[in-house]
Amino acid sequence: MNRLVPDPEHPGAYFVRMDGIDHSWIDPDDPTRLEFDYMQRIADVIDAHAPEGDRLRVLHIGGAGMTLARYVAATRPTSAQVVLEPDQELTDEVRSAAPLPKNSGIKVRAVDGRAGVAAIRDGWDADVVILDAFADASVPAELTTVEFFTDLRRILARDGVILLNVTDSSPFTYTRRVLAGVSEVFPERLLSAEPATLRGRRFGNILVAGSALALPTAALARAAARSVFPYRVLHGQQLERFGSGAVPFTDATAQPSPEPPGGRTFFR
Repeated sequence: MNRLVPDPEHPGAYFVRMDGIDHSWIDPDDPTRLEFDYMQRIADVIDAHAPEGDRLRVLHIGGAGMTLARYVAATRPTSAQVVLEPDQELTDEVRSAAPLPKNSGIKVRAVDGRAGVAAIRDGWDADVVILDAFADASVPAELTTVEFFTDLRRILARDGVILLNVTDSSPFTYTRRVLAGVSEVFPERLLSAEPATLRGRRFGNILVAGSALALPTAALARAAARSVFPYRVLHGQQLERFGSGAVPFTDATAQPSPEPPGGRTFFR
């Protein structure tokens, strides 16, 4: 079954649709166009981390249409990027319908995130790690544990940042445990989501960022607030209150993220 579905409103663009859920949107002719709001917020972090044009080393855990890898290749040519995507059939379909640009610097490895990160050498010095991986509409349990976050820090540059896209709804039991795990490894964190999601009105995407050094929270909050669909950024005491009392996931206690209610499409 084809998982690349043409977008009838944008000729040449595609949705990556699996199990009735749109996981990604790509326009090979305009890779800087990010239709999903959470991807725009991830791009905000990338853009705040380094000026446009600066070379980055980026690891993507989860590939789908490789939307964000295409974005980085377009805005920061010569960047070195590795995509860990275990679904080789999906990658082949994407490459066939929407080929990556020549000399993009994007390397795709048919391996899951846990094994792929473990195989990366110490001191690889990734500037950004983006975790946007789903299986059966849930984030795989093994990708949100303290042990895995510790392995990510092993391959990060000193000022590197990790970005996680998870999905949840109030009372955010899952997200709070993920945040607790990030907090065990990274002293600086922030969380971003649509206000309606944070108020418990909808199931949605929640972004969690972690770094050893200070994150540009003020700049990211401004960018999120002026978006067409504004996001709210939590950090400092607000974030501490949000995550208070949560126990991090470990390899022994890990759980996948909640599935969307009623199988509804939730990525935007």
